[in-house]
Amino acid sequence: MSPKWRTLLLLTLAELLGMSVWFSASAVVPALTRAWSLGEDGRAWLTMSVQIGFVAGALGSAIFNVADRYPIRTLFTLSSFAAAGCTAAIGAWSDDLGSALVLRFLTGFFLAGVYPVGMKLVATWTREDRGLAIGLVVGALTLGSAAPHLLNVLGGVSAWRPVLYGAAGLGALGGLIAWFGLTEGPYRTASPPFDWRYAARIVGHRPLRLANLGYLGHMWELYAVWTWLPAYLTASFALQGVEAHWAGLAAFAGIASGGLGSVAAGKLADRLGRTTLSIAALLGSGACTLGACVLFGGPVWAVTLLVIVWGITIIADSAQFSAAVSELCEPAYTGTALALQTCAGFLLTMLSIRLIPTVERLVGWRWAFAALTLGPLLGAWAMYALRRSPEAVKLAGGKG
Repeated sequence: MSPKWRTLLLLTLAELLGMSVWFSASAVVPALTRAWSLGEDGRAWLTMSVQIGFVAGALGSAIFNVADRYPIRTLFTLSSFAAAGCTAAIGAWSDDLGSALVLRFLTGFFLAGVYPVGMKLVATWTREDRGLAIGLVVGALTLGSAAPHLLNVLGGVSAWRPVLYGAAGLGALGGLIAWFGLTEGPYRTASPPFDWRYAARIVGHRPLRLANLGYLGHMWELYAVWTWLPAYLTASFALQGVEAHWAGLAAFAGIASGGLGSVAAGKLADRLGRTTLSIAALLGSGACTLGACVLFGGPVWAVTLLVIVWGITIIADSAQFSAAVSELCEPAYTGTALALQTCAGFLLTMLSIRLIPTVERLVGWRWAFAALTLGPLLGAWAMYALRRSPEAVKLAGGKG
């Protein structure tokens, strides 16, 4: 195996393991609800605090150009260890929501040194085949996000501490793999500096505005589904007399299936065009969102099949919005444009994550996800408008 693909495959494995701590607490929300008497606010904040931490870490990293000041391998490893340590600390020391939220915030903060840094490492090794490589990394993120649900199933849905310890162990293993296996490639270049003055120009530039609207529509749905899918499935399966154990396994299968979608999408986007693939993925995931309303409480096999298709489509377009922004913006401001896009998207997820339990309390799990369809519809419209604009020739080598 060439040094390039050996490094990229080890990076994929390190990302998968390192990102497993993101949804570690979300995977055991039912158990924590019983242990700490959580309300809907508390349950939502277990994931929202990670989102805030990630935004703070990503923005700080961009402003201070951290990825250029320190070797990528060192930054990735230390960030993985720190995120894993914060997750283990919840299991060891947290007996209430307050301390857990602080540690969850820190977990998200340190994960900003794992996922974005891994994407930068991809850029040092790839050019023509970057779409496939980015697809591998996004697929690893997806599998890592699903991993705590599998740990929860293996450990029993009532045993929340072992799930956190298991996720922390996986995160630390990811850091070890990064330390011993990752090297930078021949295409390393300095990242463009962050510049607040360019922010207004991004908003005023229509093609960039459309690409960002597509991303926001995608993010409105993605993390809300990943956060609340286990609860939805538990409620749906209960109507069929099926235990929560199987709902956790179905949640893992649904989220993990996105790994396949990410790899395939990364390859197809360079061939079909970014807007074409994004529109198809957005409409597909939006249809699955409505399907979840229709099939709630239905046959277990049908609901499980739906969430697997949902998992594939909901993440397939994820990397294309960042790629589009990097192709549409002025090269000197790529870092600023990508940092602002990432921060806006993750801040928006806080609203949709918090919205779902409120809607569920009012209308039940059957219709709880219905409001999320607005995101894919807005995103698909934005990408269609972008495809019709003259600047679409800058995307995917002229394929739009």
